[in-house]
Amino acid sequence: MTPALEPLRRIAAYAVARDGEGRVLLVRASSRSGTPGVWSLPGGAVDHGEDPNHTVVRETAAETGLSVAVSGLRDVLADMRSLPHRGVTIHTDRLIYSVSIRGGNLIDRVGHPTDLARWHTLEEAERLRLRPFTAAALGLPAASADLRPEEVPDFPSFYAYRGPDGLHRAQRFAAYAIATDPYENLLLTKISPGYPGAGCWHLPGGGTDYGEQPGTALIRELVEETGQQGRLVELLGVASHRDAASLGPEGYPIDWHGVRAFYRVVVDNPSPVMIHDVGGSTDEAKWWPLKEVAEIAADRLTEVTAEALRAARLI
Repeated sequence: MTPALEPLRRIAAYAVARDGEGRVLLVRASSRSGTPGVWSLPGGAVDHGEDPNHTVVRETAAETGLSVAVSGLRDVLADMRSLPHRGVTIHTDRLIYSVSIRGGNLIDRVGHPTDLARWHTLEEAERLRLRPFTAAALGLPAASADLRPEEVPDFPSFYAYRGPDGLHRAQRFAAYAIATDPYENLLLTKISPGYPGAGCWHLPGGGTDYGEQPGTALIRELVEETGQQGRLVELLGVASHRDAASLGPEGYPIDWHGVRAFYRVVVDNPSPVMIHDVGGSTDEAKWWPLKEVAEIAADRLTEVTAEALRAARLI
């Protein structure tokens, strides 16, 4: 049986890098890690307020000695992993990026959580013990399984803690929808009074639950906020925003860092809009004709909504 462990959440970013021969770059976990000898993509935790694009560049350089440039977002996925030696169970939202090599030389590291960085063909990689998320990113079967809790821990999607400066901090991963219907309408929600961005139009969606995949969370949130049944079509991008002194219903300033994945979603059979999560952050939901979306004033859209609509070329 897995012992009772403290639940934690984190967001992390990883690199899929290939050389001129098509080999993929992998790093090996050292004896200082919870899975010594297991290989994974280079990468690591997103620091508070850090853009995940910067994380993957920084972590790849630290673990491999190579300088990389981000060329695109490949996938976003989540998993749970129990680490009894540390007394914790960790839910990690993982952002997988394609990168190109700019220069540098492979290094071996002593006394760090990863100790080797090597290029491997996919055939070689398939014979290695791979972290499950790495195998999934490379389209390979997982040769090793992470220890998982028997039950999903009870842990809020939003959790604020005191930082070293005494100000509360919160890092949250969320999933949002560019949701359209067959009649060229876009579904938007309005933020309730008392919440950051109150009165602004926002994308339907919200924070993911512990142990929940982003796509699953998004379809759930769409029903809770608008009463619509959606179909996930594609991942469009990831937005990272920080508000160093956000004010919400908690009543005190929070140094807030939100990392949001946004997806294209189709509602094939739209129904009358209905907000099931009464008293939450959604005050109103409305279908907007696509031709009118570009006319919404910039200060009436949340930052992530404007970024997502630009990525979808709707404004």
